[in-house]
Amino acid sequence: MDRKAPIFSTFGCRLNAYETEAMKELANAAGLSDAIVVNTCAVTSEAVRKARQDIRKLRRDNPNARLVVTGCAAQTEPDTFSNMDEVDLVVGNLEKMQPETWAGLAANFIGETERVQVDDIMSATETAGHLIDGFGTRSRAYVQVQNGCDHRCTFCIIPYGRGNSRSVPAGVVVEQIKRLVATGYNEVVLTGVDLTSWGADLPAEPKLGDLVMRILKLVPDLPRLRISSIDSIEVDPALLEAIATEPRLMPHLHLSLQAGDDMILKRMKRRHLRDDAIRFCEEAKRLRPDMVFGADIIAGFPTETEGMFKNSLRLIEECNLTWLHVFPYSPRQGTPAARMPQVNGRAIKDRASRLRAAGDAQVEKHLKAQIGERHSILMENPTMGRTEQFTEVLFRAEQPESQIVEATISGCDQSRLIVEV
Repeated sequence: MDRKAPIFSTFGCRLNAYETEAMKELANAAGLSDAIVVNTCAVTSEAVRKARQDIRKLRRDNPNARLVVTGCAAQTEPDTFSNMDEVDLVVGNLEKMQPETWAGLAANFIGETERVQVDDIMSATETAGHLIDGFGTRSRAYVQVQNGCDHRCTFCIIPYGRGNSRSVPAGVVVEQIKRLVATGYNEVVLTGVDLTSWGADLPAEPKLGDLVMRILKLVPDLPRLRISSIDSIEVDPALLEAIATEPRLMPHLHLSLQAGDDMILKRMKRRHLRDDAIRFCEEAKRLRPDMVFGADIIAGFPTETEGMFKNSLRLIEECNLTWLHVFPYSPRQGTPAARMPQVNGRAIKDRASRLRAAGDAQVEKHLKAQIGERHSILMENPTMGRTEQFTEVLFRAEQPESQIVEATISGCDQSRLIVEV
């Protein structure tokens, strides 16, 4: 009888998706088959609920497969998953990146291994960024340069799922990107849990801006470099210089802002105030007028009043934010915020809706402003690509996939730009 390749299901961030690709290669090399691997996210209680729902469905659809749960939720609450009848094995974030884990699963699997294999994530001292040369579409590759987080925001469980911050050395990153460019990738995205902390654990403590400048200097054939979510208060002078002087660094920054009220930011244990966020956005826009911002914002953090919420709402225009990721607050057991006075659920839902509506208005304004403008668009498939600012573009006529196409924007709909010719 034919052996079935493992089924992988991924929740959460780009880093999780990157690690799923690495696990696929490790599982394939080990010869693992007839298995399901669910890579979970712990950022919200809703993410955990969805993972449990997915596990039940996968088990119903594959009654004879062996089911493994891993990822941040498996790391932070292994008992939640080991107590599910559908789950055969729970594997931690450290173990999922180790070849011997997958070799052991392929050789013995359930019955001859401990049902829960979750070690102390705080003992991790290196990343797994070297395991695969990026992933994504044929045009864009994601490269992990950092993992973990040394900060302890009061709402966040992720440090307990990812461990302390650790960096991939610059030389390893540069060599990986050189290989990606040699195989035809036209854009590379640097990813991590706390990207602006990159380098703090390396000799001489280089900064993220140093890494960006080094990549652009040593990989001259890389057409486009993009950085994922950053903490604006930790942006260093070299990164500001890159924003100002390096056209190959894409003018799109996703900011971890979380709130726009100073008291809420303090209760979140963030390291910036609202004026810091506004000042950074103004400076980045001055250095790079075509810069576009995205941001994470939490609706209904504990103790948030309507007035405090309105400060977050106003921040969208004051920082000229375009692409919003709105998170209705949900308590994570074990975090300080879970013990604070909670906001009514209906109020949280309403505030999240109002934030999203404000974000939709910003997107509409951005899209309309691009009509008639000329852009360099990286094609992800024959009819869809993205501008330098990561705005989606629909082409009425097919274009060469994975190539950068120059085009003038003809129009837009609610979520994307349109090129008619």
